[in-house]
Amino acid sequence: MKHLKRRTTLLLGLAMVLILPFGISLAQNPPGAPDASQSWRTAPRHSAGLAPDPVANADTAIIEVYAAPTYSWRRYFAVHTWIIVKHSGETAFTRYDVVGWGGGNVIRTNYALPDGLWFGAQPQMLVDLRGKGVDAIIDDVKKAVQSYPYPQQYRSYPGPNSNTFIAHIGREVPALDLDMPANAIGKDYRDISNPVGLSPSGTGVQANLFGVLGFTAGLEEGLEINFLGLNFGIDFNRPAIRLPSIGRLGLPNTGSLAANADTP
Repeated sequence: MKHLKRRTTLLLGLAMVLILPFGISLAQNPPGAPDASQSWRTAPRHSAGLAPDPVANADTAIIEVYAAPTYSWRRYFAVHTWIIVKHSGETAFTRYDVVGWGGGNVIRTNYALPDGLWFGAQPQMLVDLRGKGVDAIIDDVKKAVQSYPYPQQYRSYPGPNSNTFIAHIGREVPALDLDMPANAIGKDYRDISNPVGLSPSGTGVQANLFGVLGFTAGLEEGLEINFLGLNFGIDFNRPAIRLPSIGRLGLPNTGSLAANADTP
């Protein structure tokens, strides 16, 4: 009888852990989510007003990473991420993200505005690097874009997808200090030939099979467990609980602020 009670308690606890974040996401709808009544054709894609004016900042090298809720019902579970870069002396950003529709190479350059709404969804800034030393980091980012191992493959779940792409860049360029949210489904995707390696931030280690079972330990990510693509963990760097659907509860995870970017 005691074993039955323990098992029931364990199952109820597990159900709460799985259901609670989704319930919070439904209640929040989630933050920055688009109007559900809009189709992808009519959903706004205008600038969110987050990226700096590249002309006014022509002399400054800039890197920014964004995340926004995905389109339709998937917004309750996951975000889409992308990166924008601008060398010093340039007056326009270059945007890189992975998009699954259209066929061919899934890596898109300037697919949308640098900080544009993602089919109506307001983006959140994850990385903002500017100033001295950033030009060299941009060169590393561009090399990482070229070395992405899945340029002809796309699966929204469990990957490889847009978040797998940005996680690859984070691993290759640890100077970004990239901390991808727990609801960036696909960030942990690793195929059977490479199940162990750096965490998406490049500051820790990760073991995972196809993005559905594994763990991550890193300075940026803290400790995180992945089960069926859902991530649970604790962030010690910027204290928070990492949860599926909502990403995190606690301090925001914006890293690499401009004030910290002016390194020689």
